[in-house]
Amino acid sequence: MNEPRDLNGALADNIHRLAERQRRVEADAPWADRLAGRITGFTGSMLFVALHLTFFGGWIVWNLYLTPKFDPTFVVLAMIASVEAIFLSTFVLISQNRMAAQAQARADLDLHINLLAEHELSRLTAVVRQIAERVGVTPPDDIAEIERDVRAEDVLDTLDRVTPPPSGS
Repeated sequence: MNEPRDLNGALADNIHRLAERQRRVEADAPWADRLAGRITGFTGSMLFVALHLTFFGGWIVWNLYLTPKFDPTFVVLAMIASVEAIFLSTFVLISQNRMAAQAQARADLDLHINLLAEHELSRLTAVVRQIAERVGVTPPDDIAEIERDVRAEDVLDTLDRVTPPPSGS
């Protein structure tokens, strides 16, 4: 695998570890989820569109211009399309649920990393303040606020109080 020359080594390692983890998650997914993903992947392709154009176009042309007409009112074609739509929408929903769970897991990871970084920066700020005081530099007035850890639940509670609910709720 080609590595970009300017990519930080730790970042490259993280990319590889996360890619390997994603491969394991995909391999460990229930067969029904993997099947739904494959079906959704295929139905979202241009090959699927071409096959449908051919199938439905052929059906319509045959029953409009050729004989014998096996579905002159297109009722059978409408039923086939309806049943297919029911199944395809179910497969899409299964895939979307899986993608939403993956997105939530990534968002949770992002939040935890941000909280850890914030905590580490608060501690680092305290160390820098102590060094500044030892060398006779007056720290900024808001240093105590910067040193204080931010609790995620306090931020979320505040956001819930000041953010209006989405319309339609």
